[in-house]
Amino acid sequence: MPKQIDASTRRLEVVDAVFRVVMRGGLERASLRTVADEAGLNIGSVRHYFTSQQELMRFAMQAMLDRVSARLLRRIDELGDVSALPPTRQRQRAADVLAELLPLDEERHAEVTVFIDFVTAARTNATFADLAAKAALGTRALVRQTLTRLQQTAGIRPDLDLDTETERLTALMDGLGLNAILHPELVGADTCDAVLRAHLDSLRPARR
Repeated sequence: MPKQIDASTRRLEVVDAVFRVVMRGGLERASLRTVADEAGLNIGSVRHYFTSQQELMRFAMQAMLDRVSARLLRRIDELGDVSALPPTRQRQRAADVLAELLPLDEERHAEVTVFIDFVTAARTNATFADLAAKAALGTRALVRQTLTRLQQTAGIRPDLDLDTETERLTALMDGLGLNAILHPELVGADTCDAVLRAHLDSLRPARR
């Protein structure tokens, strides 16, 4: 008897195929046919789940955002309450969470690569515009929450303007991610991680 695969599982398998196609050739290569070939399916099977390329691409982008969000939530749960830790350790733990958005390993490198293609396309393709905006707001919310918590527990200076610092840190992370994908020979995973941690340490309270 043939193995039965539920619709949600099949959709996620197709999404994984989208990511592989985009990784190799960019978003413009991710037609229904090339994705079907990558997934080892006939195009009719893909059309059964996604009626158009735009529907498939939108579903893939949302799936990626959901995947990253779920991993961030797990990471935050694993870290637990850090308020009793010394300020240096608090900043290190904060960097551990924020580093989930940087291309520090194969999985995150693939995510950032595909994400850059999606948000670049969103500039002229309304299909992705709301999801790109949602991702930008989500990143800022995470950064703001992280900095607020550090400020409340004396992990960073009390006089810092968190609106400004949120934009500074978000811009830093975006720049690191983009350069690590475009110029990996110049900006590697170790550099990304070190720059993020150095930035947070630069916000530490002055020694008395």
